[in-house]
Amino acid sequence: MIKKYRFGKPFPTEAVVTNIPEEKGAIPRFSVDKTAHTFTCRLDKDDFVYGLGEQVRGINKRGWHYVSYNEDYAVITERRTSLYGTHNFFVVAGKEVFGAFFDSAAKVEFDVGFTHLDELVITADDADVYLIEGGSVDEIVKEFRGIIGTSYIPPKWALGFGQSRWGYCCEEDIRTVAQGYRDADMPIDSIYLDIDYMERYKDFTVHPERYPDLKGLAADMRAEGIRLVPIIDAAVKVEEGYSVYEEGRAKGYFCTGADGEPYVVGVWPGESVLPDVLSPAARKWFGAHYKVLLDDGIEGFWNDMNEPALFYSKGRLHAALEVAAEARGKNLVLEDFNRVTGAMGSLANNVDDYREFFHDTPVGRACHADVHNLYGYNMTRAAAEYFGEYDPDKRFLLFSRSSCIGMHRYGGIWTGDNSSWWSHLLLNLKMLPSLNMCGFLFVGADLGGFGDDTTEDLLLRWLALGVFTPLMRNHTTFGTRSQECYAFGQKDAFRRILGIRYSLIPYLYSELVKCAVRGEMMFRPLKFEYPNDKRAAVEDQLLVGESIMICPVYEQNAAGRYVYLPEDMRLIRMRAGDDYTEEVLSAGDHYIEVALDEVVFFLRKGRVLPLAKPAKNTGELDESALTYVKFIDRDTEYELYVGKGEKKSELEGALRKITVKA
Repeated sequence: MIKKYRFGKPFPTEAVVTNIPEEKGAIPRFSVDKTAHTFTCRLDKDDFVYGLGEQVRGINKRGWHYVSYNEDYAVITERRTSLYGTHNFFVVAGKEVFGAFFDSAAKVEFDVGFTHLDELVITADDADVYLIEGGSVDEIVKEFRGIIGTSYIPPKWALGFGQSRWGYCCEEDIRTVAQGYRDADMPIDSIYLDIDYMERYKDFTVHPERYPDLKGLAADMRAEGIRLVPIIDAAVKVEEGYSVYEEGRAKGYFCTGADGEPYVVGVWPGESVLPDVLSPAARKWFGAHYKVLLDDGIEGFWNDMNEPALFYSKGRLHAALEVAAEARGKNLVLEDFNRVTGAMGSLANNVDDYREFFHDTPVGRACHADVHNLYGYNMTRAAAEYFGEYDPDKRFLLFSRSSCIGMHRYGGIWTGDNSSWWSHLLLNLKMLPSLNMCGFLFVGADLGGFGDDTTEDLLLRWLALGVFTPLMRNHTTFGTRSQECYAFGQKDAFRRILGIRYSLIPYLYSELVKCAVRGEMMFRPLKFEYPNDKRAAVEDQLLVGESIMICPVYEQNAAGRYVYLPEDMRLIRMRAGDDYTEEVLSAGDHYIEVALDEVVFFLRKGRVLPLAKPAKNTGELDESALTYVKFIDRDTEYELYVGKGEKKSELEGALRKITVKA
């Protein structure tokens, strides 16, 4: 049962697609202080709090405070309170179970037992609050997913392995990467283009010397089963003669300051302006610019810097430079030094700058600070809506760094600029259920870590988790060591693990589609399935789809790990898609050894797992000759989605109900 309560005058986010009438009177479960804009709920000592999507710390969010305000931050640690996305849905599970969604475009704070361990306190100025009661956690999640709309489904090739790097500076670099994977006999489906491909970091341009023939390069790669996936950034360079800037300025499609003039900020191209993607006309205009790359044979994009991330605002930069100029030649005592560093350190992503520019929206002029969390969502929406015009039946790859609930209908996300740390491997695992709860199914992290130098064992272990995430992309930043799988010594190990991914794609794609269509979760904590088992509260094991449980190794130099089984399960130890062993383990605790060159997981009782032969790309997967690993004592049906998954119209006809004999 879902009820809606309105507080203040919330901006319409369009996150909810179902018309739910507004209730009058007090909201159950919460005591409300309208003066302080707080909603307080008592927590029992055994209550779990799940959700909030992309956030730090554990699957159970209890014990920390979280801020929903999309933020670009270079180093993610446990001290962070906000990340790139805001996902204001949570479920409290204990003796009673209920869920709540705080639908707001502005900042919302969640004190989940941080100030007082037995209190959940939400602070929100204006919000529609949806309260969902009755049933299990899974049932509440499904109810919620039903009101926010169907999750984005990518083409099947998007589940293939992708290689990325900030620093593939020219066409030759792309051809070298493709050849490197071919020479190493490692499968690959996509190579990503970071900002290097653009002409002076200008959106919808291609560097004429570095990439003289992008269309030809895309065609050559496509002939090898590889798609190119370029990045698009949020900001547009201020430059006379640059058509995107000239058109947008002439038509009034950029965010403006109080004076009505385009608000100038600094990002990669220097002085830039922000497309007003909260304006339907501007959104349509911006989305149509993807055509120049679509016409070159591009079939997928990743949207970045769309929190929006700002290096500086023009006014704040000038003020900071004046402070620095005043300090020139002086003997800086502590206070003077702090004044200079403070002025410079306050330039990037300054919240005060967000208060200085405005959007023209269907409900009137809005200060960006009040609608901040909607920016990345609507940038990605702009692209997705145009793709629907460009080729209405085609499925394109599209994912974003910044998001909020609602964007899940238009694309997926990657979890931002992580680091090559073992703790971030574990954080990757813990984010997956919370993101699924909020509708984001096509998700993944930068495998191996974006920042810092990865290590061979860290990348292998991370790939062993990444073989299960829908987005499987190896990505790193400029200046780090080579992170391509063929760049390391244990090529056989990398080849085996990548091959396992391709064997799993029929299962992973089928589970993703079923979860999208049915409003279910692909990644679930054990506690969701075994709510009465206190030991099932482990946070380093997850159920993936209907059949398997994963238990990745996430500690340096570990030769294995302990695993808790809530019931008897079949251990599957894979060294390749067609090379695996099986062993039934009883319910309870087990230590399992896991070598660097294998993937280990568990098959649940009464379930089956379809496996394909390894292939060099998704186009060569043979779904006519699948092997079914099984742990059944009677004939069991499995629902499989077959085909390329490239056309929307083919989805219903792609479903096959396979009976697997005991």
